[in-house]
Amino acid sequence: MRGRKLITKILGIGTIPAVTLLIMLVLCESKGVLLFETQGNWIAFFRSVTSVMLTTFALSINLNSGRFDFSIGSISLVSSIIASQICIDTGLTTPVMLIISLVSGIVLGTISGMVYVIVKIPPIIVSLGITLFYEGLAFAITDGYGVSFVANTELTSFPSVLNYSILIIVGLIVIILLFDYTKFGYNYKALMSGQKVSVNTGIKEVGNAIGCYAITGGLMGIVGFISATNTGNIQMSLNFGSIGVMFTAFLPMFIGGFIGRFCNERIGYVLGAVTTALISLMYARLDVDSSIQQITTALILVGFLIYLNNEGKLKKLFQRN
Repeated sequence: MRGRKLITKILGIGTIPAVTLLIMLVLCESKGVLLFETQGNWIAFFRSVTSVMLTTFALSINLNSGRFDFSIGSISLVSSIIASQICIDTGLTTPVMLIISLVSGIVLGTISGMVYVIVKIPPIIVSLGITLFYEGLAFAITDGYGVSFVANTELTSFPSVLNYSILIIVGLIVIILLFDYTKFGYNYKALMSGQKVSVNTGIKEVGNAIGCYAITGGLMGIVGFISATNTGNIQMSLNFGSIGVMFTAFLPMFIGGFIGRFCNERIGYVLGAVTTALISLMYARLDVDSSIQQITTALILVGFLIYLNNEGKLKKLFQRN
């Protein structure tokens, strides 16, 4: 019985990433291309896993509590601009840029959370207003020109498999510890499952909500750092242009939620990020048009949601057969 449960658990955790890898390898092989041919391919893969994983963590934290936050992309934008401008002006190193971006993200996220609890209007509306404000702030800081440090070899030297692996491991451990082994995490889960009862038992809803926004901001600060140090350029986004960042996390979040039935949900999110990173690398290796990429990803997401919505019916159908 235990052996059967173990096999079910292993299959539940590994099937989606493994099948995705197999399909991507076959598709690339059919075109005479290797999925992982150069070191650059490995770096691109690990960068995608890191960025998508952190964004998924950030999106899920508030979304699981019923707070839809559109502002995470704008926080990523502003924090990376602040960090890069300071480092360019003072000659500080890449690790310092990472720390500044992280702290900036935490501060921006905290401000967003405080606005939400003060104005007491639906979070989706608050987040749209915050998004416009932060996008405008980014535009004002750079005079609309963005930031470029392509020639700065120090600030563009971060991309490597080792560095991204460290961020993946540290990010996963920190999030698991925060939400599974601290009083803050216990309160978060209690509020998520029964807000009114939890508040009546003495749990501080306001403080927990602001904490969630702060953690989300810190995660997106790191995402902004990853994006900036990869290209050496930070482009401006206005009129909700930064919102697109959050949509990269929907597919891995749903995949991770499914895998999370068989393991810790955060590990599921990591495997969801691995799955989408494999798909993204395949797109890049086969030079797939961006419009086809968007359509294909949307179809995969819709198909997966249809499966989740009809999972019970499908199980009954197969059991009859």
